[in-house]
Amino acid sequence: MGKKPLVYVLSDSVGETAELVIKAGLSQFNGGEYKIERIPYVEDKVIIDETLQLAKEKDAIIGFTLVDPELRKYLNTEAKKIKIEAIDIMGPMMKSMERVFETSPRLEAGLVHQLDEDYFKRVEAIEFAVKYDDGRDPRGISRADIILIGVSRTSKTPLSQYLAHKRLKVANVPLVPEVEPPEELFEVNREKCIGLKITADKLNEIRKERLKALGLGDKATYANMDRINQELAFFNKIVGKIGCETIDVSNKAVEETANSIMQMIKK
Repeated sequence: MGKKPLVYVLSDSVGETAELVIKAGLSQFNGGEYKIERIPYVEDKVIIDETLQLAKEKDAIIGFTLVDPELRKYLNTEAKKIKIEAIDIMGPMMKSMERVFETSPRLEAGLVHQLDEDYFKRVEAIEFAVKYDDGRDPRGISRADIILIGVSRTSKTPLSQYLAHKRLKVANVPLVPEVEPPEELFEVNREKCIGLKITADKLNEIRKERLKALGLGDKATYANMDRINQELAFFNKIVGKIGCETIDVSNKAVEETANSIMQMIKK
């Protein structure tokens, strides 16, 4: 590359998208040095005029992402008049998409950052579900959007992960007769708590299959009907004490249960 280029990046948002595309392009030219000056939140023609003048004086080029069609057209037209290279990053793509989708774009600045925020919320919820899975840390109960309560093998963990992908922070608490549930469970808003009910026969069936998968046979106490009935009685006692809603998961797939939970939350 013969000279160190100067690029002005204009955007009606923060300008990250335009800068990333410009950098990707510049990287193809022998990895030469360059300087980028970002000009964010462009809302009128005055800033465009000032930037065009600077680009003319410093022999620079312009890269821009402007969703407003009037500002986009103005910049392209004025740049051609004074022979400045202006790279319209969003314009051609949006025109093509408009033709294919047969609908007009929303013309809202900064939507990509809303998408990024959505992504990070999902990641945060997934990390939360892992951290507060299986009652590991009762401090998660007060921070959760939803607390799932149930005996072993009622799909608490897969449900927590599924709901986390919907950006919901979920903690789950296993109920075992020999262990008193954490106090936080009785202090939190009961509307956040959901008990996962299951029939004794279905739980017996699931636990037997689980034991077989582990190579342990199906005669262990874990799958014994007396033990199961004891656990379910304890579950009913705790759920009654909390006063929370319950969902019967006996014959439901994880997706069905999750949808039921989300409907309950909306109500």
